[in-house]
Amino acid sequence: MSHKVPFPPPEHEELSIEEKVDCTGALWDHITADTDKVPVPDWHHEILEERLAKYSDGKGGLKTDGWQTWEEIKEELTKH
Repeated sequence: MSHKVPFPPPEHEELSIEEKVDCTGALWDHITADTDKVPVPDWHHEILEERLAKYSDGKGGLKTDGWQTWEEIKEELTKH
């Protein structure tokens, strides 16, 4: 059974913004260290399946061979 942890922890308010960001990153790294235990929502899987289907059908906005060079991407972005 889990217990309720005060949020944010009292010490957290003493930290600078940079330290809070570092703390959040470290906490996330700790949580995701064992990826088998991190739940992935069904809608994430659905989006990935949709994107893979578009890629496989050639409708994903990519060139017919499926890849663009960095130079092609930069040129496309700077046109607009």
